[in-house]
Amino acid sequence: MIGFDIGGTKCAVSIGVEENGRLTILDERRIATDLSVPPIEMMERLCALAEEMTDTIDAIGISCGGPLNSRTGEILSPPNLPGWDKVPVVSYLKERYHCPVALQNDANACAMAEWRYGAGERCDNMLFLTFGTGLGAGLILNGRLYEGSNGMAGEAGHIRLAPFGPVGYGKAGSFEGFCSGGGLAQLGQTFATEQLQIGKKTSFCQSPEELSSITAKRLAELAREGHGDALEIFRICGEKLGEGLSILIDLFNPDRIVIGSIFTRCQDLLRPSMEPVLKKNTLAQSLEICQILPAVLGEQIGNYAALSVAAQALADANEKV
Repeated sequence: MIGFDIGGTKCAVSIGVEENGRLTILDERRIATDLSVPPIEMMERLCALAEEMTDTIDAIGISCGGPLNSRTGEILSPPNLPGWDKVPVVSYLKERYHCPVALQNDANACAMAEWRYGAGERCDNMLFLTFGTGLGAGLILNGRLYEGSNGMAGEAGHIRLAPFGPVGYGKAGSFEGFCSGGGLAQLGQTFATEQLQIGKKTSFCQSPEELSSITAKRLAELAREGHGDALEIFRICGEKLGEGLSILIDLFNPDRIVIGSIFTRCQDLLRPSMEPVLKKNTLAQSLEICQILPAVLGEQIGNYAALSVAAQALADANEKV
């Protein structure tokens, strides 16, 4: 199987084989995404790289940031891929290789990866949250990826948790606004601005000129050093994470919620304020059976994600035979 993980700055091509429910990644190579050339030329470069790596291509999976249409196999103008407008990547690859090909947005693809090979193994109902630069979600319901009527299911980051607050997904006070790398930075900037206006400083900002340099990574470092102001930012984020998760648990009644990126690195800073909110707001019977776990596939999740899409495409094709 081949996996194409398409990003705005780089793309990865991975070769993998699935045996007895286990995925082995045999090879992986990366190249820079060249936005100065037409998208199909960039796809040709990825194909050439794949052909250097293997001469056996039985299925292809593509993971890419949205918007996209998994049903028509088109990439639809993602903000990090300017010029990629209605690019028919699936039909292009099918015509070239005559094998099963499938396309998924990166949150859905990562959900499939963690479900098939990671923290969601052997459960029927699992939610995956990205919790990285933004907050996306993938839904595995009754043992299958759920995409909704037009592929837009799982946009949990758009849920509004407060009338005002950090902006994420184009909406102030959204789940993504509070629970993402950008959201944590905004929370820090707002807190620091309030302190500076009354003549005080914070551990992460000593002057107005430093406001733009506040990052989630720096806040986490200072919080672990015991700085109360940085810990306060994570307290707020953890509470809002609890609020958002309580909505998802009550709606979907999952066995597990797997959370990636920042949560995997900072759950020690988030759980203390997240868990009391969950207990207060969530139906007890649903919370009791739901595990909230960090993602386990780590830095290779992009490769696992694209190859998971390929594995599902191959399984779906075999079902039709």
